[in-house]
Amino acid sequence: MRLTGVSPESGRTGLTVRTALANASTRPGLRLPGRVTVTAGSTDVPVRHVRLGLVATAEPDDPEAPKRLVQFHQAQVAEGFVLRARRARTIPFEFPLPWETPVTIFGGVPLLSMRTGLRTEVAIDPSMDQGAMVPVFVHPLPTQAHVLAALDTLGFSMRQAGLVDSRLPGVEQILPVHQRLGFWAAPIYAGPITEMEVTFVASAAGLEVILWMDRRLSLAGITHQSISRFRVWHTGAEQRDWVATVDGWLREAINRHAAAAAHADWSATITESAHVSRRPDQPIAPGYGLGGVAGGAGIGGGGGGGGGGGDGT
Repeated sequence: MRLTGVSPESGRTGLTVRTALANASTRPGLRLPGRVTVTAGSTDVPVRHVRLGLVATAEPDDPEAPKRLVQFHQAQVAEGFVLRARRARTIPFEFPLPWETPVTIFGGVPLLSMRTGLRTEVAIDPSMDQGAMVPVFVHPLPTQAHVLAALDTLGFSMRQAGLVDSRLPGVEQILPVHQRLGFWAAPIYAGPITEMEVTFVASAAGLEVILWMDRRLSLAGITHQSISRFRVWHTGAEQRDWVATVDGWLREAINRHAAAAAHADWSATITESAHVSRRPDQPIAPGYGLGGVAGGAGIGGGGGGGGGGGDGT
């Protein structure tokens, strides 16, 4: 897929910026190839630099503050030059995507309101920038895709997806933002929790999965939140039984969550494995829901039980 973004021509300089991507679909850790073409109008244009940046709408830490567009990663692709009148210059690039880049699409379906764009900044002088924007479709890493598919198989339904403009406390993190994927609890887990948020923090070696669990009883005015962290390596992902792995994470996290809220009369623990006691009612074809069923022959059937090699913290 080739996508092109074109800036409106500047009335002052006549400069036009055109950004084209060879393929707008990518995933964290890869390089995004494309080119920027700048064309001058009737006068020479001194360009200070050309930069690319990943931008997305994020919500601040303050829940009362409005969402805003943030640039969370950038790279310079050209230093200063003078573009002569009526001339054009093409700058090829391979823009590196951080491992923590937020996922925007899974199984061919956009993740609700998640949108990411590649913005081109051509700095002309301190008071003027020319820009062009193209959408970027970020597919998950295999480990992320397995976790999402396993949650779908276990009965979780996604209710929201978004970015938070802050770092996670106590987590080794490169980007200044983090993604949260919100789910309604699956029926088998719905006693101890009402909803859950999942955050992925990926690196070249593996994936950290952070589960934010909440139990709300609005009529009683009761709420309790807890956080659990699990780590898994990318190596060997295809051989792992992901439904068993994720179910093990969930049971450990929910039991910890319930123990911390043991004073509340709604507290309960999970005592049996959903991998054994509950099978999916109907296989979901790829491209629907969260992208299909995990844990079958295509995902892997061997490799460990409930905790399955992930380290809980």
